[in-house]
Amino acid sequence: MDHIDRRERIRTILKQHARLSRDAGRLSEQDDLYEAGMSSHASVNVMLALESEFNLEFPDQMLNRSVFDSIGAIASAIEQLGVA
Repeated sequence: MDHIDRRERIRTILKQHARLSRDAGRLSEQDDLYEAGMSSHASVNVMLALESEFNLEFPDQMLNRSVFDSIGAIASAIEQLGVA
């Protein structure tokens, strides 16, 4: 899976689960998802959808706000977990 495809899959999940007040397709990789309207509750739904989409499990040490605060942070976490 290439870098662009992974980020598009993340954006699709954000559109479906993050309840953003802004279009996920227009966010930069560094835009703060919480400032864009994602609540803590929605972030849990995003995490579960990411785990399903990418067939992974986020370890406890990654379950913090900074891992899910931007598209870039999410993509980096997924890469750290070895998803190609």
